[in-house]
Amino acid sequence: MKQRLMDAIAGIKEALQDWLGNRNVAHIAGIAGGLYLLLVCGLGIYWSFTPELPATQFDRDNSRSAVVGSATTSALIDVAELLLDKPGGFLSNDITPPGVLMDNMPSWEYGVLMQVRDLSRALRESYSRSQSQSQEDKDLAKAEPRFNFSSNSWAVPASESEYRAAIRYLKAYRSRLSDVDQPDAQFYARADNLRYWLSVVESRLGSLSQRLSASVGRPRVNTDLANDPSARQSTPSSSDQRVKTPWMDIDNVFYEARGSAWALLHFLKAAEVDFADVLDNKNATVSLRQIIRELEGTQQAIYSPMILNGSGFGLLANHSLVMASYISRANAAIIDLRDLLSKG
Repeated sequence: MKQRLMDAIAGIKEALQDWLGNRNVAHIAGIAGGLYLLLVCGLGIYWSFTPELPATQFDRDNSRSAVVGSATTSALIDVAELLLDKPGGFLSNDITPPGVLMDNMPSWEYGVLMQVRDLSRALRESYSRSQSQSQEDKDLAKAEPRFNFSSNSWAVPASESEYRAAIRYLKAYRSRLSDVDQPDAQFYARADNLRYWLSVVESRLGSLSQRLSASVGRPRVNTDLANDPSARQSTPSSSDQRVKTPWMDIDNVFYEARGSAWALLHFLKAAEVDFADVLDNKNATVSLRQIIRELEGTQQAIYSPMILNGSGFGLLANHSLVMASYISRANAAIIDLRDLLSKG
């Protein structure tokens, strides 16, 4: 049996040598290079597809003991895990093709990561604390800084290892939430806590809306010191400004906004579960659902092979302005919701 196997290996080796002998090195290198490029392009296209939203079935591991806060924590865990485990994995820190050649998906990942960071900070500073003088949760205190680790570190440590460590601490916090023997782990579903997180979301969406609108380079009146006659700023600036997103960055801003809205959709659906009583008391559930409806428009299929940047009323479409429209309406609805939550 062993001799037969050795003879087969020798035959394969001889046939390979004959094949190589009949072809020059340049021809072989060309075939290998073409196959490699085809593989890289195929993987790049496959990895460019954004994943579907996680199923809205929060706290699947502890469904029997779901408590207030488990939906928000589970949503944060689901989104963070999908960010790392989607096809191609986490691409922002790749140093080899095709990841290193891609920019749209890393921009999408950055938008998701910013929402993950904002919610983890809200969990640590607001949701898990009863008042400003209360002690922060030990697991959340370790999870939040790990999500803020650099997204382009590929080794020692890799970004993925830090984010997975943060997810482990979130899971430990979620387990302690439903444990009656560990009352130090709490989630306070109060109107002021929800307003705290929504204020961060409001600023984030406002920035994205401005950057998306800047794709056409319209002049802008400087309103930095408006409504406050005693306001000052570090250095003077002109009263009229022209802000325009560089041509090479337009698709990056678009996909960052798309990723940010993707993550925010899941987080808002979780907030509807955890803050159900608060929203019902303020008659604000419909307002939250309208925000979700606006953000769902940002996830529609893109049929164009590239992000177009036509003028506002020009012949070609401007995908950035369409995205800015959805983001702006969602942002305006969040402002209204925060105002509604502040009223008794």
